[in-house]
Amino acid sequence: MISFITNLGQIDIELDHENTPETSANFLKYAKAGFYDDTIFHRVIPNFVVQGGGFESGMSQKKTHEPIRNEAKKALKNHRGTLSMARTSDPHSASSQFFINLNDNHFLDHTAENSQGWGYCVFAKIVNGMDVVDNIAKAKTTTRSGHENVPVDDVIIEKVIVSDEE
Repeated sequence: MISFITNLGQIDIELDHENTPETSANFLKYAKAGFYDDTIFHRVIPNFVVQGGGFESGMSQKKTHEPIRNEAKKALKNHRGTLSMARTSDPHSASSQFFINLNDNHFLDHTAENSQGWGYCVFAKIVNGMDVVDNIAKAKTTTRSGHENVPVDDVIIEKVIVSDEE
């Protein structure tokens, strides 16, 4: 289990090593290195997603490792309470950023290995703290440093704790 200690409460997740081994290992590498400590949830869209894992307070973007291969073909579906890798229009561009699905977002699921169908790889699910995520989703947002849907008041991932089983 991995725990996000945020300024709004704790969120516990379980990685899906079976279906998404490379993506899970990538996330775990960032988590164990302390990469996510003191980062913010920088994108909040009610009834859609809460996104984090790449920016510090003030919208300062963190340097990441090389992108990983998209494993969405084998992944679970983008259901409420799942975590998926964020990426650009390049399906194999995910690095550290992730989002939490606030609803069942089936249009984000893998349908084909082409530009329209790659989808977004679900690599984990929330096992405790969805109420915290729902509170994050209520944050008032603004545009900051060219980014839309940024919470006015920082929602901070203060620390990430990786259990011994991971």
